[in-house]
Amino acid sequence: MPTLTKRLDPTQVVDSALELADTEGLDAVTLRRLAQLHEVTPMALYRHFADKNDLLNALGDRLLADIELPAPSDQPWDRRLHQMLTAFVDALRPHPRVAGLTLTRILVAEPGLEMAERTMELLVEGGFDTDYAAEVGRQSICSLITLVTTEPGAGENPEPAAREQGLRLKRAALGALDPKRYPLITSAADTLICPTSTDQYYALGVDLVVAGIRGVRDA
Repeated sequence: MPTLTKRLDPTQVVDSALELADTEGLDAVTLRRLAQLHEVTPMALYRHFADKNDLLNALGDRLLADIELPAPSDQPWDRRLHQMLTAFVDALRPHPRVAGLTLTRILVAEPGLEMAERTMELLVEGGFDTDYAAEVGRQSICSLITLVTTEPGAGENPEPAAREQGLRLKRAALGALDPKRYPLITSAADTLICPTSTDQYYALGVDLVVAGIRGVRDA
């Protein structure tokens, strides 16, 4: 039976919330549901989290804490920037349903602040003034969060058979288009629905962001 006196570790609650969000989505993450999982009353959770928004903030902070920033090196600024942004994506990509929560926490949580500061340092080193570096850095981070949250197939049913059936239906819908009118879409239907390699999907995303940054600088 739930009890108010049971010792509750807020870190474990966040871990449970993350697992729940990964499998069922953020709508499934409620204080009541988590209280049931930890066999405590909802009131016990309110001692650690003011409300659901507070819990979601903790989830965003948890993802940011997973960023393994690269060690300083003497490589060119854009190569180090690529490594920095890749580290950010690597922390988010296991959690596409939760990744969007990091956006409002980057300039609040210590790991996010550290990443933002180092990213701006690299952009300034690359030739951007401070304000422009802030704008470029912000839009780059937003683009990469979107890259994760919109990963093709990420919103499908996690059960393998159901997931494959959903993807099959989407491929069939594109394959049924008139190939004379949409020759490229119909021929690339499989890739458009689901990338051939998730690693390649993310590597290309980071490549494009960094190439865009270099292009803006050189414009």
